[in-house]
Amino acid sequence: MRQVNESRVGANGIELALFEWPGDGPTVFFAHATGFHARCWDQVIERLPGFHCWSIDMRGHGRSDKPAPPYSWRSFGEDVATVAAKVGISGAIGVGHSKGGYAVTLAAALEPLVFSKLLLVDPVIMPKSAYVRVREELAGDHFAARRRNAWSSADEMFERFKDRAPFNIWDPAVLRDYCEYGLLPAPGSDGYVLACPPEIEAATYAASAGEDIYEQIEKVTIPVRILRARDRTGPVAGDMSGSPTNPDLASHFANALDVPLPQYTHFMPMEDPGFIAAQVKEMASG
Repeated sequence: MRQVNESRVGANGIELALFEWPGDGPTVFFAHATGFHARCWDQVIERLPGFHCWSIDMRGHGRSDKPAPPYSWRSFGEDVATVAAKVGISGAIGVGHSKGGYAVTLAAALEPLVFSKLLLVDPVIMPKSAYVRVREELAGDHFAARRRNAWSSADEMFERFKDRAPFNIWDPAVLRDYCEYGLLPAPGSDGYVLACPPEIEAATYAASAGEDIYEQIEKVTIPVRILRARDRTGPVAGDMSGSPTNPDLASHFANALDVPLPQYTHFMPMEDPGFIAAQVKEMASG
């Protein structure tokens, strides 16, 4: 396993956990999806020997501060921009999955020198016309609010999930990391609770349809590669594995490549971390 250093960085009134894998090669900054955490990228980073890698726990997630809802999606991009600039990142490849793709895109517009390229892995950037419709679909009680919160151990969590969709098609090592670093000691007991509390995950999903950033996308002139998973088979609330990405998103950037990948679900970094690492290497060499 590679050496990893953990620190806390103040940004926009809170403290965020940041993980660093030192290296002399290209710099890569990773941003995770809703309900996940920084260490879900471990298996991708293990396949990038020599790269200088950073990964952030978003606000409300992992070991970062957890302010009370609401959770504006713009705040995630602002946090990425602030943290990356504070630690002196410049010219990095920004890699964002799902909400993380939204965050690194906004960060690239806010702090143009931080990233030199973006790899957006099925980013939650929907067609403009979808925002009102999806806001209506997400109104009310989101299923994430009912997620089981209390666990006796990461092993129990792994055994519970490993044979259930969508986890049953994940790389087992990624699922281990998801469980191992996705729990925190429960206050006042011997057990553990989710590092992204269910109410925060639900609040994040609920806010996903209210933050159109197409005006900021027009300011992003660096090369962008968009990996799009298979199409959805039902409404947003009923199919979390299909792609939420605008199929026409690449046309809104000055310099973007659209890569349809129907063999993958929305969770492609968890299914095939080697493929994501190969994409990062290709962009770094290019």
